[in-house]
Amino acid sequence: MSLGACAELSRCVAVASVKPNSGKCNGTAIISHSLHSPITNYSGVLSISRSRDNNKNRVVVGAGSQGLTYRDAGVDIDAGSELVRRIAKMAPGIGGFGGLFPLGDSYLVAGTDGVGTKVMLAFETGIHDTIGIDLVAMSVNDIVTSGAKPLFFLDYFATGHLDVDVAEKVIKGIVDGCEQSDCVLLGGETAEMPGLYKEGEYDLSGCAVGIVKKDSVIDGKNIIAGDVLIGLPSSGVHSNGFSLVRRVLAQSDLSLKDRLPGGDITVAEALMAPTFIYVKQVLDLVSKGGVKGIAHVTGGGFTDNIPRVFPEGLGALIYKDSWEVPTVFKWLQEAGKIEDSEMRRTFNMGIGMVLVVSSEAANRILENRGEIKKVYRIGEVISGNGVTYT
Repeated sequence: MSLGACAELSRCVAVASVKPNSGKCNGTAIISHSLHSPITNYSGVLSISRSRDNNKNRVVVGAGSQGLTYRDAGVDIDAGSELVRRIAKMAPGIGGFGGLFPLGDSYLVAGTDGVGTKVMLAFETGIHDTIGIDLVAMSVNDIVTSGAKPLFFLDYFATGHLDVDVAEKVIKGIVDGCEQSDCVLLGGETAEMPGLYKEGEYDLSGCAVGIVKKDSVIDGKNIIAGDVLIGLPSSGVHSNGFSLVRRVLAQSDLSLKDRLPGGDITVAEALMAPTFIYVKQVLDLVSKGGVKGIAHVTGGGFTDNIPRVFPEGLGALIYKDSWEVPTVFKWLQEAGKIEDSEMRRTFNMGIGMVLVVSSEAANRILENRGEIKKVYRIGEVISGNGVTYT
């Protein structure tokens, strides 16, 4: 898991594609981190992360508005940023969100993650058989941004009192996620800790390890102005921003059992839709060539994640009406009176993975889009910094 400017204690910011040292690893482990700095000569093997509900702490409230903010929901980016600053002093030269460990002519790529406060909705809804898919997804989707194929996954299930039936459902989801990722559930840990969790509660974390040839790493270094941004649709909210989601739900007139406005499913079904696993789709696109960088859109949304793929001096121009925004996001924004800028910085808004590709590759992908899951041309790389919308 990459370390990012996060605010809760289980999940960090997803940043850009892994940026490995240019052939000078000298046998050291390269650790993930959200700071945009080159990976050079780091000798540790530590990878740290924080909360899934990360990287957002404010909304600019319009005149006369009482719009919800991420800070209102209890998530403070400042504390996460301070931790990042301190760890950067101890482990300089880290960047990217999959940790790379050199192994012969390949890198082992590792990532670790949790599901954040989405797990609290699992308790409320009684939906436990898909939260494990979320767990696997958040790690394997991170490491695939470097072009790595996941090899195996390890899970950690912690609870105050072990409910075997619930735990079985959770693990079933993990198994399903591993099957979708074409990797092996190698093992895990079940911890029963009375007094630490409330009755019926549990927490999850996991770790995925994959592999990629050194000469095939997707690192973003060849991205140029004019390259195309290809967006892969999300399955919904995925596993980010649920502190704000729960705050919106608490102040809305709806319950989890009510039908989602404008949709044909319940609020619970919309919010608990498992995170889409992009491994097979992304690796297939990578195998055809022309993919220069990949951003997993998690905490930080478009605003914080996409620019981290780019070399210095480049930014993103997003065509804001170029894809279908799922109904659940429209409801969240309306019910919470959330500003556009905060929505884009908190949620994936319907795009869970962004590929930076050459114009030739973009044309090929878009021409053959009927053969794969729906894809969108959502923008382009431009000179400058950050993300702008048109």
